[in-house]
Amino acid sequence: METDDDITPVEVFSGTIWQAEMLKNLLEDAEIKVYLKDEINGTIFPFLTSPGGAGAVSVVVSSVDYDKAKTIVDDYENNLIE
Repeated sequence: METDDDITPVEVFSGTIWQAEMLKNLLEDAEIKVYLKDEINGTIFPFLTSPGGAGAVSVVVSSVDYDKAKTIVDDYENNLIE
């Protein structure tokens, strides 16, 4: 079992504000707590936000939820491509 000292924030996705918000909703539906890093920049300056690049919005979860979150993120990314 992890102690509080072992629990760290982990970035699971980086993209546009719209992608990050969609993924946040999916993760919250799975009862995973989510934090959007640089959400304000992605909202105010969406034209500067490139997926995974400069100005991107990051989706961050607890290391405890990483495996569960990564499965959801992978499914989301696979559906973006199709």
